[in-house]
Amino acid sequence: MTNVLIAGGAGFLGSHLLDRLLRRKDIARLIVIDNLWTGLRNNLAHINDPRVDIQQVDAERVDSVTTFDEIYHLASPASPPWYMAEPLRTVSANVLGTLRLLAALKPHGRFCFTSTSEVYGDPLVSPQPESYRGSVDCTGPRASYDESKRCAEAILFEARRTQGVRIKVVRLFNVFGPRTRPDDGRAVSNFITQGLRGSPITVYGAGSQTRSWGYVDDVVDALERFFWLEESEFPGPLNIGNDREVPVVEVAHYVRRHFPRSQIQHLDPVPQDPTNRRPDLTLARRHLPGWECKISYEEGVDRTIRWFRNTVSNLHSPKSLDAK
Repeated sequence: MTNVLIAGGAGFLGSHLLDRLLRRKDIARLIVIDNLWTGLRNNLAHINDPRVDIQQVDAERVDSVTTFDEIYHLASPASPPWYMAEPLRTVSANVLGTLRLLAALKPHGRFCFTSTSEVYGDPLVSPQPESYRGSVDCTGPRASYDESKRCAEAILFEARRTQGVRIKVVRLFNVFGPRTRPDDGRAVSNFITQGLRGSPITVYGAGSQTRSWGYVDDVVDALERFFWLEESEFPGPLNIGNDREVPVVEVAHYVRRHFPRSQIQHLDPVPQDPTNRRPDLTLARRHLPGWECKISYEEGVDRTIRWFRNTVSNLHSPKSLDAK
């Protein structure tokens, strides 16, 4: 039987991945760690499985006396307002968290890591293949996140090269959907929260910057297949996302259709906001044949709005500084 640890399991994406892990019959024990920095207890309220042990702890401070057959590291903020507010803490979660969690991995165990399209910076090529080394600024306002993700990738690939550690690394592109915090700060949740409050829907700059919006169910389908269902030792990195590119302002106008009282308001551009995001999915199609993002951003937004309406009752003022 398998012992598993998931770091960041109370987060938006981590809680969805936890649900998929709990479908497995081979797991004897599943430790969920989360410091609740950006994760929410409510994301785990539906969990009623005796195999699960939820612990409130930082990934970089987890007790490494116990070792695990599989480790899933999702313990990092992914929204600019959050990682820009506490950049050193963000670096710690990704870099020191990776080192600490590696120490908790059993020999011949598997370490799975969610990296990000942010490692490509403000890309000069589109779509972005995994071989693209990026157009990044290691001293810029987004560096705490993208550089710590790049460093964590380096740690894992060096552990694989020098110690034979089995790893799986994905680079995620703009995931959205239910269980996002109302004050998450990224574009889709920002627009929905603002609409529900009757506030202006704020777009930074002209909104011509494009993103590839991947609905969470599609993305977790890919993670499930790549991390444990497919019998492959391909380590990645592997782009996961929707390769349909949509301008931010178009999403804002789509959300506004649900909230006609809210007007679109344009604010000053955010420094170093990437102009485009689109994954090259050649490798994903090779290693996950038949997988694609089947849910359009329109349908995904509709589902997310329904979830917010039904679930989120306290729409306090968002911490929004930026929309990723």
